[in-house]
Order: sequence, then structure tokens, then C-alpha cells
Amino acid sequence: MDWGTDLWDQYDHIDKHTQSGLDLLERYIKFVKERTEVEQNYAKQLRSLTKKYAKRGSKEEQDCKFSNHASFQEILNELNDYAGQRELIAENMITGICVELTKYLQDLKQERKTHLSDAKKAQQNLESTFKHLESTKKRFAKEWAEADKATQQAEKTENDLNATKLDVEKAKQHAHARTHTAEECRNDYAAQLQKYNKEQNFFYYTEIPQIFNKMQDMDERRIRRLAEGYCQFSDIEKKVLPIISKCLEGITTAGKKIDEKQDSILFIEQHKSGFERPADVEFEDYTQGIKPATSDSSLHPPKVRAKLWPFSKKNKFARPSFSPPSPFPSGSLPLSLSLTKLQLTPLSLCLREFNRSVKPRISTLKILHKQHSPAAAEDFSHLPPEQRKKKLQAKIDDISKDLQKAQDQSEALEKMKGVYEQNPQMGDPSSLEPQITETAQNIGRLRGELAKYETWLSEAVGGEESSNAINNNTQHGVVAAEQPQHVYSEFDDEFDDVESPIGQCMALYTFEGTSEGTISITEGELLSIMEEDKGDGWMRVLRASGEEGYIPSAYVKHTP
Repeated sequence: MDWGTDLWDQYDHIDKHTQSGLDLLERYIKFVKERTEVEQNYAKQLRSLTKKYAKRGSKEEQDCKFSNHASFQEILNELNDYAGQRELIAENMITGICVELTKYLQDLKQERKTHLSDAKKAQQNLESTFKHLESTKKRFAKEWAEADKATQQAEKTENDLNATKLDVEKAKQHAHARTHTAEECRNDYAAQLQKYNKEQNFFYYTEIPQIFNKMQDMDERRIRRLAEGYCQFSDIEKKVLPIISKCLEGITTAGKKIDEKQDSILFIEQHKSGFERPADVEFEDYTQGIKPATSDSSLHPPKVRAKLWPFSKKNKFARPSFSPPSPFPSGSLPLSLSLTKLQLTPLSLCLREFNRSVKPRISTLKILHKQHSPAAAEDFSHLPPEQRKKKLQAKIDDISKDLQKAQDQSEALEKMKGVYEQNPQMGDPSSLEPQITETAQNIGRLRGELAKYETWLSEAVGGEESSNAINNNTQHGVVAAEQPQHVYSEFDDEFDDVESPIGQCMALYTFEGTSEGTISITEGELLSIMEEDKGDGWMRVLRASGEEGYIPSAYVKHTP
């Protein structure tokens, strides 16, 4: 069955039906587009979710060593991959369905328009032929009526006794002419009627059926293509299901490989200090008397046991409270600010020997004191040794990254400035000066921060080695009991710690230390760094002669 045979007279219904099919195709395209928007929004929300819960920074990187933390990171990664598959579904639906069907829809619209135009033209041609037939028919009827009237008039004239022979002849000629004209109109009418019937037969049996059959084929092709689009809607998602299944399997695997015992062992390894537990407190028998002192100037205190947590260090020198001079001073600056002088009592002088022999070993235990400090310090000294080293190293890595970015930016600005200088039409080189200056200041600040944290890291590494040495050479932290000299424990706070240098430097310029707390240095002199610059422009150094004090940080250069 086809439209041309059975629906030859249903042009309006065919018009509406084919338009309805195109509307359905357009609705489906719009439906798929909205489906892709849902997928894209879903994928975007999933990515935002994974980004929100993704760990960053040194602490998070440390946490990822634990299996339960690492598994959660793997779950976030798998979910991120899952979001990528949802985006792939949306992309394939756009290209495979929406784009292709939209192009196909435009072709169908043009084809339908052509078929309808052909049908209208055929209808107009038939109507035009019919109108010509009607005109010929009317002319034939009119001429035949005139001829009949002329014939009757001629007969009337012939029967009129008063009419002359000439009048009768004229009437007969007129009637004959009218009859001849009527015969011609009759022949024209018959010919036009035959033509119209032939065209009408072609219109209803050939031309219109062909057009309607073409529209039927167009509509059936549209239905088949739409059915394929329906299947694509499912097949596109089926293609990514294996990868989605792998993502889900990866999440399950991440959950199954968690080892709680291994996490506990790792936690212990990260945070154990390695020190021995304190020994029992020894009994001190005062009934046995006090041994005489070896020196007349020494006191006679009872035997004391060194504490496990050493007392906090008192600064040997007070830092200058004024700004350091420029490396290129234009003249000597008056420095009238007074510093606290080191008050040395006879007792402290007497105990200096003890300070040099006993205190170095006690001071190495200060790491334990820092581990239990409740307040968080910038150098992370409140943390255990391993924890502190990791924090400092992470901070150094972050600063190094920022420093590299700043240096790259500085190089880019300098290149841009060079381009502007060579090609003034591209820009003004002076407009880049504020950015170059700001970048240079940022690089200087980051280098200072990097040097500070590297110094603290070297202190942390050195402190840990010293602590390990103490742990191997002493038992239970008892050190004071092995000394031949005995002092009161309350004087311990006044002892000056014997420190080891934390680095070496070389003087770039000569500096006259005329103020209290400062020392003089000469250009090219090698110095030992005892205390780094804390941001105020001063650092504490030790000369080869044993003289110790503060100098401007800008006057020296660090050496390996």
C-alpha cells in the first residue's frame, strides 16, 4: 500500500502528517541536548566534589602514606574518572545524535518543501487548464447562440414580402458566417476538453501519486533514522559501561586493600622518638655527709640528678633593637641605644667550667623539651624531630615552588620589556617597571624565607644526630651524677649554653661594632654563624678569636 494510490485526494492530511514527523524529530534532538546538559552538570558537580575533598599540602601528603587515607584518595581519583565518562557520554550524544540529526532534519525539511511545491505546481497547472476549458466552452455556447439567432433572422427576412433580394442575401451570409464561427468554437472546445481530460488523468493517476509516494518514502526514512537515534541514545552509554564498571571496581579494590595493622605500624614509626624511658630516681643519703669541695670558691650542694627535660636557654646576647646599617654606609651612625650587659657573678665564673663540660650534653636533650612545647612555633620546634623535619622540608618545597614561579615571571617581564624596547609600537617599556620591581621584591623575600627554613632544617637534622649520640652514650638521661663537681640545681637556669655553629659565612665588608652587643669584622674574614637573621637584619656570629656578637646580615655571604 502506498500514499499515491490510497491517499491521492488527501493532500492536506499528508501535509500535516509529514510536518508532525519533522516536529517529533526536532523534539527528540532537543530532548537529547537537555540530556547532555544533565550529564555535563552531573560530571561538573562530581569533579567539584572530588576537588573539594582532595588532600593538599604536606600534612595531607603525609596522611596519604596510611592505607585508609590513600584509599580515599584513590576513590576520589576513580570518581573523577567516572565523571570523565559522564562527560564522554554527553560529548558523544552531541556529536552522534544532535549534530547528525539536526543536519538530517534540515535536509528533510528541504526535501518536503520540494515535494509540496511540486504538488502545488501540478495542481495549479490542472486548474489553469480547466479554466481555459471553461473559457472555450463559454465562447462556444455564446457563438452557437449567435449563429442560431442569425439563422432565424435570415429565415424571417426570406419570408418577409417587403424584404428585397439584397436584404435576404445579406441575412443568409450573416447567418452562414455565424454558423461557421460557432463550428470553430465547437472544435476548439472539443480539443480543449480532450486536453484537460488527458492532463487530469495524468495528474490523478501519475503525477500526484509519484509525489505522494516520494513523501511516503521520505517519511519512512525519517522514521528509520529516528529509530536509529533512539538506539544510539542507549548504545552510547553502553559503550562506556565497561570503563564505568572499572571505576566502580577500583573503588571497591581501594576499600579492600586497607590494612589497619600496617597503618598503626606506620604511625608508630613516624612518631616514636627513640629515647629511653626515665630511670628510677636514686635514693640520696644525706646521713653520709657532704664531700669537701676541691676548690675554696666552690659551694657544697647535695648531689643532684639531671632532669630529663632541660631548662630553656637564656640568650647570651641581647639582639640590637635598631636597624642594621647599610652595606655601603655613608658615615657612622650614632647608636645610643643601650643593651643589657652580661652580668657575670663570681659564682657564675666559678661554674663556667661545669657549664663547658656538662651542659653540652644536657643541651642536646632540649629537643625533647621542644617536642612537648604546647605553643606552635614558626620553626615547628614544638613538634617531634621527625615531624619537624617533614614540616620544614614541605615548607621549603612550597617556598621553592613559589620562588621558581616568581623567577619565571621575572624572566617573562624582562623579555617583554626587551620586546617593547625593540618595538615601541607594541607597548611602553616603562609600564612594566612596577611589576618588575614588585617581582624582584617578592623574589628577595622568598629567598630570605628559604634561607631561614633551610637553616632550621639543618638545625633539626643536627639536633637529632646529637640526641641519638646522647641516647647511645648515657643511660636513662642521668648525666649530672657522673660529674666530679656538684652544684645546686637552682643555679642551672643561669648557665650559659655552649652552642655549636649552625653555618659558616664570609664578611663582604668591614663593620665597626661600636654598640653594645655588636662586634667588629673585617672584609674577607671567615665567621661561624651562631644565630640566623630573624627578620630584623641582625645575625649572631663567632670570630676565630672567640669573640661573639651581632653583625648586619647584609655584610656577610653564606659559605658551604
